[in-house]
Amino acid sequence: MRTAERTSPEQARRAWPRWLAGGIALLLVAVVAVVWDAGGARLLLGVAGALAVGRGAVLASGARSRGAGAAALGAGLAAVGVALASASASGWVLLAAVPAGLLAGALALLGRGGAVRRGGRAALVWWALVTGLLVATGLVAGWSRAAGGAAVVAALAVGLLGVLLLVGALNLRALAARPPAPARPAGCAGCACGAGGCGALG
Repeated sequence: MRTAERTSPEQARRAWPRWLAGGIALLLVAVVAVVWDAGGARLLLGVAGALAVGRGAVLASGARSRGAGAAALGAGLAAVGVALASASASGWVLLAAVPAGLLAGALALLGRGGAVRRGGRAALVWWALVTGLLVATGLVAGWSRAAGGAAVVAALAVGLLGVLLLVGALNLRALAARPPAPARPAGCAGCACGAGGCGALG
């Protein structure tokens, strides 16, 4: 992962336990949401809102992303409020948010190049399939059943995020296990070491 490539072993030692705990927590949330018919939608919406609040707080602390951070913070607080207030309202919010989130993610990936852009095309296909399935379910079996389907899709997305965090935790743990780089002598710029000697000491 690119994050692991930019992380020093010292940073990795501090980060990988948090990533591991986060991945396990998200997998547990996904499983509980699927088997808990009465409160699965509320759980998913509440967790998504809490994550948005945390991300918004981080973005709001930067000068360039203050507007986006405030928007994410407000949306997250609203999601947590709906999750605490009503199970049925949580299902309706997920029914609207799941297709919108898939479309936003696909468009964001399409705006990049290389393999990421190909992933965006695949995500756009998934958006079309999921949206079509939810609309068909709503028209045939009722919109409450479609809301339940949206909750399942959201649970799968949360579980996938948990798996990505676990993979990242393993990568960070491997990076943390690497021996520290040897200390360079004072005045060494690394220019002559590859040639078999150090000009700073000559």
